[in-house]
Amino acid sequence: MTAVQPGPPDPRTPQAPPAGRYGPGDRRFRDAEADARADRKLRVAAVVAGALALAGIGWYGWHTIADSKVSAQVVAFQAVSDHAVEIHLEVHKDAGTVAVCTLRSEDADHNEVGRKDVRLTQHAKQVDTIVTVRTTARGSTGELVSCGTAPRG
Repeated sequence: MTAVQPGPPDPRTPQAPPAGRYGPGDRRFRDAEADARADRKLRVAAVVAGALALAGIGWYGWHTIADSKVSAQVVAFQAVSDHAVEIHLEVHKDAGTVAVCTLRSEDADHNEVGRKDVRLTQHAKQVDTIVTVRTTARGSTGELVSCGTAPRG
């Protein structure tokens, strides 16, 4: 009897690489349990990262709103000459807070023609004041740019 020798392996059948040759293993030969563990770890990491991001956004939003202790609005404005605009400003703040508000005036072409920072030191919760903003041309608006607590110093 003659011994039959096996022929070359079929190239269509995937063969496992030699152990340790290419690292921990080819995905085709990894077990499903290891994949499930890796997926769980990724999900946990994504949930933790999402929770931290949400907490950071919430903290930033609260910090921004809570620190804003001054609110203001322009009640009325009037161009009194070609070089001045009067702005009636109403400010709400804490009684001991010093506020700084920036006002501006623009001409009909929306060019800024005047700007003024107003420091409000009155110890009242509501301050109504009329501010005169000097302009380089006739102003057609009186606007509140910003209003906040004055820096300490």
